[in-house]
This record gives sequence, C-alpha cells and structure tokens, in this order.
Amino acid sequence: MSQQEELFSPIAWKDGRLLLLDQTRLPREEVWLECRDVEEVAGAIRRLSVRGAPAIGVAAAYGLVVGLQASPLDPPKGTEGAGPAELAARFDAASTLLGETRPTAVNLRWALERGRQVFDQARGGGPEATRAALLAWAHDLHRRDVETNLRIGEHGAALFAAGDRVLTHCNAGGLATAGYGTAVGVITSAFRAGRLASVWVDETRPLLQGARLTSWELERLAIPFELVTDSSVGALMSRGLVDRVVVGADRIAANGDTANKIGTYTVAVVAARHAVPFYVAAPLSTIDPRTPTGDEIPIEERESDEVTEVFGVRVAPAATAARNFAFDVTPHELIAGIVTEVGVLAPPYEESIRGALAAAE
Repeated sequence: MSQQEELFSPIAWKDGRLLLLDQTRLPREEVWLECRDVEEVAGAIRRLSVRGAPAIGVAAAYGLVVGLQASPLDPPKGTEGAGPAELAARFDAASTLLGETRPTAVNLRWALERGRQVFDQARGGGPEATRAALLAWAHDLHRRDVETNLRIGEHGAALFAAGDRVLTHCNAGGLATAGYGTAVGVITSAFRAGRLASVWVDETRPLLQGARLTSWELERLAIPFELVTDSSVGALMSRGLVDRVVVGADRIAANGDTANKIGTYTVAVVAARHAVPFYVAAPLSTIDPRTPTGDEIPIEERESDEVTEVFGVRVAPAATAARNFAFDVTPHELIAGIVTEVGVLAPPYEESIRGALAAAE
C-alpha cells in the first residue's frame, strides 16, 4: 500500500475547479462532481455526496472560493477595483448557504468563521486578491487536516495491543476527512504498527456508510475486516470478540459529550456493559467549547424516506410514518478517551478539553 493510496482524499482542487467524490454512489462507481457554483457545493454537502465533519469543513472552505468566482464580481474594463459591497454580499450569501446545510457538524461553522476572518483581511485588495487569499487558506486547511489525522492515528495506535479486534461505527476514514481519517486513521496506524488483528464494521443504517464506505476504504488499505449488522454489537461483545471501539465525531461538547452518527450511543452503552473501552477520535476543531453539554447539540433530522426506502425501493407500507434522526449523543462518562492531534484527552473532560484548546491557541 503506497502512501499516496493511504492519503486518498475525497476533495480536490484542479485547474481552478472544485471536485468532490460523490460518496452516495460508492462502492458501485467512483464519480467526481465538478462544483461550478456555491449552490452545487451546498447541495453536495446536504445530500451527503460529501460527508463527515472534517470533510464538510474543508469542502465549505473551498465553497467560499467558488462563491466568489462568478463573473459579476469582476469590474468592467476601465474601472479600477471592484465594488466592496457586492463582494461582501456574495461572500455573505455563500457563507449563509453553506452554514445551513448540516447543523450538527461543528467543523462547518468553524471553517466558515475562519474563512470570514481571511475574507475581512483580504477584501480591501479587490476580488482577485480576495479569492486568491481564500484559496490559499483552503489549501492550507486541506493540508493541515491530513497532518492532523496522521497525528491522531499515531496517538490512537498507542492504545492498542497486538491481536486487538476493534469495532467501528459509520465511516470516519479518509472519505470523511481531507485524507487518512480519524477513527479509520487510528485503525490504519494501529494495523501498520502490528497492534491490530481485525475490524468489525457496523453497517450503519439507514444509509449504510459502514457497509458502503468503511468497507470500501478498509479493502483499499488491505486491513482485515468483517461487516456486521448494527444489531450484532451486543452479540459480538457478549462473546468476547471485541477488544475496543473507536468512532469519529461530528461535535464534541465542552464536557466531552459527543454527537456522532445515529447508533453510536447504543454501541457505547453495550461497550460499557461489557467493559470494552470506547474511544472517540476527532480533531480539536470538532470540539465546541460554546456548547456546554450534549443537551445543547442540535440533532439533524433527515427525510423519512431514507428509513422507509432502501436506495429508492420502498420497504415499508405506503402510509408508514418514520423519524430519521441523523445523530445521537454519547454521554462523556461512557467515553474512555478522546483521541486528538495533541494526544488522548482523559476524564475529567472539562479540564482536559479546556487545557488542550488553551494550548492550541
């Protein structure tokens, strides 16, 4: 396995174009979407063509650049400079549109706030200088996310012992980030260090991110795995077949409560029942110090047909009503450690999170 394959990214900027891997079509086909305007970027995030908190943040950063690329920004020939009001209006519109796509993933807001800082510093130079500054920042954010994930993997691998069997839920690999991944990055680093025997992959209903995406990634990485139904977790742990759990996160509150794909809380409860360590792997940017506890994390609800249908095929009676919570919150007391780029944060999380964020500043 080459380093290039390990660092596969679902986001690319080529020849002035933003390309996003359409993850809704994996593993059947690999299709890249060319996003020509910010509406297409927002649509890709909203329909999960690009997904995973870090990947959403990086895609949104490039989306701000795309939002400023429309020709109306350019001044007429013979006119010096560009209208600052029009420039600001386009940025505001792009930022607002992107910010409304996925309310739970805090990396989205984090990226948009930093993008605004870059915009405010560069806007006096006109449209081209502003776009160039935002693009340079987006490239840097992309690169730094990969470096962050590599460090997360290194810290997380130290938690494993030779022969360990790990279970993961949903997808927190390179597809969910700018490259390498968080939870799957930890799994990859542990396997490369000889500390991991195999992986149990939850299918992750209703959209099967584990079956479709994590399986696709682990196969590419040549890491042994087996796919199981979400409801198999209790049976696996009761038989002693799981040594630890590692998952990603979409938002971590100041007290350590963690929002992740629906079903994560169930895994954590069962893991606690069987004394299986449950770890969360995420960058510091996924921690939201402005959210005191998990009770304040907004939980996205998606369309009911994702539950009543399976890839367009109706599986429930026509009149069936359905609720489709996209995330749940795992209380901090069920989490053995939060693996970040600066190390593994341990309870009490209010203290360790505050210290890690202060050191990062």
